[in-house]
Amino acid sequence: MKRLVLILGVAVLSIGLVQSAMAQAAANQTVTLAVNAVYKIAVSADPGALTISNGTAGVDALTPATDNSTTYSITQNVGNTVKITAYMDAVLPAGYTLTLDMASTKGSSAGSTDISNATSGSAVDIVTAINKGADAGQGISYSFSANASAGTLSSTTRTVTLTLTN
Repeated sequence: MKRLVLILGVAVLSIGLVQSAMAQAAANQTVTLAVNAVYKIAVSADPGALTISNGTAGVDALTPATDNSTTYSITQNVGNTVKITAYMDAVLPAGYTLTLDMASTKGSSAGSTDISNATSGSAVDIVTAINKGADAGQGISYSFSANASAGTLSSTTRTVTLTLTN
């Protein structure tokens, strides 16, 4: 009889442990999720040197030098009012013009835009109304032109800053 009571006691205790373990088999966690505003722009490389070395007799405008060897890519999740602006670290002297053209499948390109006098306080819009998402491998074209009456220009560099902004 003691043996039967002992077996029944062990069985009841085992059932209680199994039920207790099963009651502990689930747990809850609260997970907080958010997506912040993402603005990313990258360029493939620097363009080649733009050197003017030709013109037409009797015409003040010299033959422009162009480069379309670079591309840019963007990612943004903010809205359809995002744009790319451009400016240089210093203006060009009178008689010299640098234009920039950026293609886009997500927005509206302004086409060939003069950035010769654009500085950080006067950046110009290059691509506007950019839709949410990503745009990769889009073309960048520079054109440098000069008038013969402006004279020669020693090799100089300018840093062009492209900004993805709203």
